[in-house]
Amino acid sequence: MAVNVETLEKLQRRITLTVPAAEVNREVEARLRKLARTFKADGFRPGKVPMTVVAQRYGHSVQYEVVNDRVGRAFADAAREAALRVAGVPSIAQSDDAPEGQLAFAATFEVYPEVRIGDLSAAEIERVDAEVTDAAIDRTVEILRKQRRTFAQRPAAEGAAEGDRVTIDFDGTIDGEPFAGGKAEGFAFVIGEGQMLAQFDQGVRGMQVGHSKTFPLQFPDDYHGKDVAGKEADFLVTMKKIEAQHLPEVDDEFARALGTADGTVAGLREDVRKNLAREVRFRVQARNKAAVMDALSKAAELELPQALVGAELQRMVEAARADLKQRGMKDADKAPIPEDIFRPQAERRVRLGLIVGELVRANQLQARPEQLQAHIEEIAQSYEKPAEVVRWYLGDRQRMAEVEAVVVENNVAEFVLGRAKVSDRMLPFDELMSAS
Repeated sequence: MAVNVETLEKLQRRITLTVPAAEVNREVEARLRKLARTFKADGFRPGKVPMTVVAQRYGHSVQYEVVNDRVGRAFADAAREAALRVAGVPSIAQSDDAPEGQLAFAATFEVYPEVRIGDLSAAEIERVDAEVTDAAIDRTVEILRKQRRTFAQRPAAEGAAEGDRVTIDFDGTIDGEPFAGGKAEGFAFVIGEGQMLAQFDQGVRGMQVGHSKTFPLQFPDDYHGKDVAGKEADFLVTMKKIEAQHLPEVDDEFARALGTADGTVAGLREDVRKNLAREVRFRVQARNKAAVMDALSKAAELELPQALVGAELQRMVEAARADLKQRGMKDADKAPIPEDIFRPQAERRVRLGLIVGELVRANQLQARPEQLQAHIEEIAQSYEKPAEVVRWYLGDRQRMAEVEAVVVENNVAEFVLGRAKVSDRMLPFDELMSAS
């Protein structure tokens, strides 16, 4: 029997489903009889409770389950027969206008849209690249030195200087009044490393242990503390301790301490180069992929199924609540988070998901097993025990699904870049690495 599909608007459709009432009643009775075998009630032995009592207790819920099951199967059969690609979960309501002996239901739902992708050869995309320079390697080695530095107390007569770790007490006021976060005791920081505002950093330079001084500090207009942003404060600072830093020499001993295979400085620099090159590849790939997705979004025409947008909004809200919970917020699962703040991002995700899906289907861009393996192995190289990381990925379907999604997006990016008008630009290493 042909399924009558009614078009409401855009992607919204409606079909009428019928379920034989007699079949529903038979299944309800069968389930109630099964429940009666173990049902317990005061005054009756197990299995001897009258069916009227069982039906009174469970009849409504069992009928609801049976109808849901039957209607669900009827909807799936109808959608399959009509070759419908249903987007999201249908809304089903019982209809009073039913043929004799039937239960009738109206199922309202959305279907996946037709995705029309324009001429990709007209798309203009900037493809970036970057290279690892000797200066970048030098800076990374310097970071490794700082991670292994030690501090030793300076003689009392020496003043605090660049690179020293100082321990201070400070008391700040604005117009003579204290303010939140403006006071601390035994506070330690390293001069010249950006932990404090530049004026504060400059104010403690040259101070000796046991000395105190007062200096003004102008908070920036965009300071994260809104109560003090743009205001001038006075800080009374007392120097408690000054420690000079000692950095290890960059020699073979240093290289061995970092686990370099051949225990040489040359080997250490080569390891650093490989790690930076891997990070550059990932960042370049992500940036170029974002450029491709922007171009695809502009080149495609489609309607968005609101059911999919709604589901994405719900996932984003739940993710936000999970993040708040991880940060220690009390009752994070009940936090009022308005969905609309995520709507533009949710709509973009759904839009790109449909476009990418169409490109993958039409051009066989699915992830191949060897691509998945290669991607996992590349990720694993960033860890001390790559083989264990590979096993960790291969042993979990969810993690493999995430890897597959990345590889598919990479395939799509390569496909589009091979057809679009591409302009290449070399990015300075620092610009690439500082980009969010």
